[in-house]
Amino acid sequence: MTYDLWYWPTIQGRGEFVRLVLEAGGIAYRDRARTDGVEAMLHDMAARGPRAPFAPPYLVAGDTTVAQVADIVLFLQDRHGIGPCDEAARYWLHQLQLTVADLVAEVHAVHHPVDPMAYYDEQRAEAMRAAAQFRAARLPKFLGHFEAALGAADGAFVAGKKWSGIDMALFQIVAGLRYMFPRRMAALAGDYPRLAALYDIVAALPAVVAYLGSDRRVAFNTDGIFRHYPELDGD
Repeated sequence: MTYDLWYWPTIQGRGEFVRLVLEAGGIAYRDRARTDGVEAMLHDMAARGPRAPFAPPYLVAGDTTVAQVADIVLFLQDRHGIGPCDEAARYWLHQLQLTVADLVAEVHAVHHPVDPMAYYDEQRAEAMRAAAQFRAARLPKFLGHFEAALGAADGAFVAGKKWSGIDMALFQIVAGLRYMFPRRMAALAGDYPRLAALYDIVAALPAVVAYLGSDRRVAFNTDGIFRHYPELDGD
């Protein structure tokens, strides 16, 4: 089956956490809004009636529609034998995916702390205060949690010797944070050796290398979740 992935076409955003699993797993998919446009995505979403996704990303598999990144990843893992099979491990990985979603929401709130629909320049002063607090307290707390998770099993990946969706998510988190906060992430570089090693291992997977070098990987930019504004960074 070739899946249809619907997400905003010009940003990595939350859709990238799904794309990385699809790409690393060699799973066939069409990135539909990139080929058909945003209007087609909005029309498709509206046509799904009362069970429509609240927002992209969502994945279509025949008559099944799955939204929310953590649920999409769980769905793909179960269908394609990605990651562990035992129930406790599956739900632990899902728990970590939900924690990633919490971090992503906080990252976005750094540059839009007052109004997510207003321009960054309209809330720059508040964003500078939010960024200082996030860099000092919240960022180390999240990274420390994921660093500990990487020590729970024998092997390079969170669940052990096989990668799963959470490894792709943590790769994307590190990549995004290095883009958003290069100074802060450089200052913290030695504090999370497992995360740094995981990033390098995922980046070296042949399917990921091919994806990162392709035009399917949209560059980070100041329209996405991870945005680099120099005034929000610091040691």
